[in-house]
Amino acid sequence: MLILTDVKRVLILRCGALGDLIYATSVINALRMQYGETIIIDFITTPGIAKLFEHDPRVHQVFHLKHKKIPIWLSPQKRDIIHHSKNNPYDLFISLEFGKQFKSLLQAIHATHKTGMGILETIDSDEPLNRGETTKHYYRDVIEGSILAHAKPLLIGVSQDQLNQKFSFPENAIIIAPSNSHNQKKGLNYRAWPFEHWRSLIQSLSSQTPVIIVGARGEEAFFDHIKPYPENVIDMVGKLTISELITTVQNGDALICTDSATGHIGAAVDTPTFVLMGPNNPITDSPYQSDTNAVYPISLGLPCSPCYKTEVMKQCKDNICMGHITPEMVLTSLKSASIV
Repeated sequence: MLILTDVKRVLILRCGALGDLIYATSVINALRMQYGETIIIDFITTPGIAKLFEHDPRVHQVFHLKHKKIPIWLSPQKRDIIHHSKNNPYDLFISLEFGKQFKSLLQAIHATHKTGMGILETIDSDEPLNRGETTKHYYRDVIEGSILAHAKPLLIGVSQDQLNQKFSFPENAIIIAPSNSHNQKKGLNYRAWPFEHWRSLIQSLSSQTPVIIVGARGEEAFFDHIKPYPENVIDMVGKLTISELITTVQNGDALICTDSATGHIGAAVDTPTFVLMGPNNPITDSPYQSDTNAVYPISLGLPCSPCYKTEVMKQCKDNICMGHITPEMVLTSLKSASIV
């Protein structure tokens, strides 16, 4: 293992989905602990998910990369990143992307030391690993083991005062995030929970505690299927920025969601997170469980699961791995964790 010295400027590449970037945030505090809090950390990521860092003082600069497959000579964004690194060479570049479309960029970036995916050996393990652990594997050579062991995703949203000035939320609320990134795709949404289950759960919970419903802008039609909401429910669908969502979830007594980026947010701000998982693997794909948070994957563990992106899933017509998770099961899990 080569632990570097005198690392002052670092560039990190991560251009996947929002959940992927949340996993990658574990590197931020690991670098600060290893090389000092004055370290400059820059990220290359896609424009939409870059908003994750809008209020994060730990991240100095974010470079947007919208079109990942376009070659360097046709991509002004890639050329700008390379030009910046030439004028201000980095001490360390960490790639958290495997795709061939990033290979030329990885080679062109000016940095004294490069590591990560495409450079370090891939993981060879008989046991399934959470993708948060897999991410940590690709910067293990520049972080001491004692620091790496405790590295975990962590997010910073808007300040509490900023949120309070804009919204008036009750204390002791449970956050519910019913949608996921597949809710607008054609065909069966294999990660979705039946609308009638959401309606039943919201009815039960709202009789005991305030409930805040969250979802992204543009998803309003999805939520029409679980309306009208009972009393004691606050509808925040399409009304929160990513930074505001982070702080809202952080303030919640618990978060209930399907396999989605919101679940990763919950785990990264140490809110008890209950994730309904069917086709996805509850070990590899669930939010990262650390020594300071509590993640509760709710899964039936059927023989045909996990099946995500396999022929088994494509041939599935009734989605029983999600449909047979009942509202009573979720309530039981909440009670076991002393949430309700």
